[in-house]
Amino acid sequence: MHLIFSHGHLSSPDSHKIRTLAPLAEAAGLTTEAIDYRDLRDDAAGRVQRLCARLNGFSEPAVLVGSSMGGYVSVAAACRMPVRGLFLLAPAVYLNDRYPDAGLIEENYPVRCQAISVVHGWRDEVIPWHNARRFAEERRASLHLLDTDHRMADAMATISELFSLFLKNGLNRG
Repeated sequence: MHLIFSHGHLSSPDSHKIRTLAPLAEAAGLTTEAIDYRDLRDDAAGRVQRLCARLNGFSEPAVLVGSSMGGYVSVAAACRMPVRGLFLLAPAVYLNDRYPDAGLIEENYPVRCQAISVVHGWRDEVIPWHNARRFAEERRASLHLLDTDHRMADAMATISELFSLFLKNGLNRG
């Protein structure tokens, strides 16, 4: 099974989150990769196209992990094609004003995925935590609100535990 990481707006495929979570996925038997979107810094639609093109190369649905804008991109891709699971960190959902040219998906995000886990920080200064709550609630997804900010650097131990549980238990539900 394949797992694809999508980094945030000002991040990279070598982010601390990806470097921390990739070994956990690999230990669980998944093949991992992180797509580089740095040339598409402000182009949400271009990021979604790149991710969907990569997903089309697999014979089975992949697991998507996205942080911030990468979470939005993962959700948008999962609205277009089935995915095995979504693990979202501070996803930039319900922020259509930030992606006005994307024209990507309706406000209700009709994802084609059952295994969804959302992690967000109470102190997120970039994306309101209640957006993550709304997204999770509407999909009956797992939601974990942590005492952390948008970068989540101080919560990586907890996020790693949640990710491992998602890989072990959550994907079996989806």
